[in-house]
Amino acid sequence: MIFTKQDLDGIYIITPKLFKDERGHFFESYRHSEFFNKLNKNFVQDNEVFSKESNIIRGLHYQIDRPQGKLVQVVSGAIKDIAVDVRVGSPNFGKSFTATITAENHKMLYVPEGFAHGYLVLERNTIVHYKCTNYYDFESENGVRWDDPDINID
Repeated sequence: MIFTKQDLDGIYIITPKLFKDERGHFFESYRHSEFFNKLNKNFVQDNEVFSKESNIIRGLHYQIDRPQGKLVQVVSGAIKDIAVDVRVGSPNFGKSFTATITAENHKMLYVPEGFAHGYLVLERNTIVHYKCTNYYDFESENGVRWDDPDINID
């Protein structure tokens, strides 16, 4: 796997090594030793989201007391993934990062703790799978409006 660090601290695009033949393809989507060695993170919860229609916005969510880092992968379809730095005191506070992740490009996005996360569904019948570094806690849940003028997400 190739871990490509992005401009906002802690965000990575992960590209797996893809093996193709006449039958289709194979790739490792997760290997604990690789992710632990590169990111120093353990994942404790997996989530899957199915969206029947395109142009659906999910997020931007973050947790205050029990923040979650997220490893996001698209199993079917496509999304425009968005991460916004909400770490108080960060030099990048309020800045955002976007990436298009699809079932065809097989890329994954790691969004660290302290970022609001969400995405725009680009295709019908999209399935997003993501691993989390902490358990979900409803009491810690917060959000940012996708159209907040201070963040200015396209």
